[in-house]
Amino acid sequence: MIVNPKIKFTYEEYKHLPLEDTRRYELLGGELVMIPSPLEPHQRVSANLEFILMRYVKEKKLGRIYDAPFDVILSEEDVVQPDIIFISKEHLSIVKKEGIRGAPDLVIEILSPTTADRDKVTKLTLYGKYGVQEYWIVDTNKEEIEIYTLKARRLRLAEKYRSEDILKSPLLEVLEIPIREVFA
Repeated sequence: MIVNPKIKFTYEEYKHLPLEDTRRYELLGGELVMIPSPLEPHQRVSANLEFILMRYVKEKKLGRIYDAPFDVILSEEDVVQPDIIFISKEHLSIVKKEGIRGAPDLVIEILSPTTADRDKVTKLTLYGKYGVQEYWIVDTNKEEIEIYTLKARRLRLAEKYRSEDILKSPLLEVLEIPIREVFA
């Protein structure tokens, strides 16, 4: 839900808004967008994926994993709160106290009924534009994960994984995730 499409905000204005409720917001092209609370399947899958990735990243000493809500400041008019974020140790300098300033290496969005179109279109374009190397779109209804990789400033579908598959990330090359574990 767009709060007021006629008013454009910058990150400076966004971080000083008197939002005294528990809802989350993102800034897309200067428009303030409310993000409703996720449903149980979303939370379960998010926890499963975060656990798997956290264990892998810590064991291999690859960087850090973050989860929402945590601002990713792509520009003064584009501030998002992805479900799961990976920052490689080579790019840890973009992690600041207030959020991440720049493109994460990997972003994962778990589809919700109210955010699916935004995640599949708007954010796919946005993440490519700002240089996110890999983007996963997780569909809890279909129990599928699509992996997009960056080519010429655009994210392109690299692979689609279903329940019987083993996910292999192009970015995290040795990582293998049985899709069933994600949706368990």
